[in-house]
Amino acid sequence: MINLSVNLNKVALLRNSRNFGIPSVIKAASTCIQAGAHGITVHPRPDERHIKSKDVYELAEMLTVEFNIEGNPSSQFLNIIREVKPTQCTLVPDAPDAFTSDHGWDLATNGFWLKPIIQELKELGIRVSLFLDTDLTQIELAKEIGADRIELYTEPYATAFRKDDVESVFQKYQQAAKKAQEIGLGVNAGHDLNLQNLEKFCSIPNILEVSIGHALVADALDIGLFNAVKEYLKILSTN
Repeated sequence: MINLSVNLNKVALLRNSRNFGIPSVIKAASTCIQAGAHGITVHPRPDERHIKSKDVYELAEMLTVEFNIEGNPSSQFLNIIREVKPTQCTLVPDAPDAFTSDHGWDLATNGFWLKPIIQELKELGIRVSLFLDTDLTQIELAKEIGADRIELYTEPYATAFRKDDVESVFQKYQQAAKKAQEIGLGVNAGHDLNLQNLEKFCSIPNILEVSIGHALVADALDIGLFNAVKEYLKILSTN
């Protein structure tokens, strides 16, 4: 079965539109765990427009499942990681003002300064994943600089799926996952995966984990958070 890590950023975004803590990120995490989620993901950004650093510390205190913290490795972000020591840290190359993550790392340019960061995090006992496109050269570089896993950025797949023109794009993800696995990297995936496109994507062999937030929280508006998690797990359990 492929693991599901629920991204709670959108719960925090709604919470932040008022000043009295509703909806609760902690309660949402608890509901996801009760429904069977294998992990919780957060992506704290410097402006704290959704997940706040306070949320990260509170989640670390209560989680009984894997904790995946995503972000650009700024000094502020890395200080949080050093203190919390999550199960997994997913390094993402988004600018502080990015609307959302929209591309993977260029490791030919950034690998030299990411390498010691990766080494430090691994020495702290943290699994390190790098957010990547399907470029095979970038995947090879991820292995060279010490990453444990990659997270394939799946928005191009989701867009092609919506346009009913997915096969050529899907083949790139198949090839990327196969390449990563051949050289000893674990493969995660995330961004715009949903109940419609998830099953096909997860037919790629040996995907370890998907991180899903926006679509799952949107589904929760219709069927409730507990049931939304169950619906995603139902798809993942067949792969």
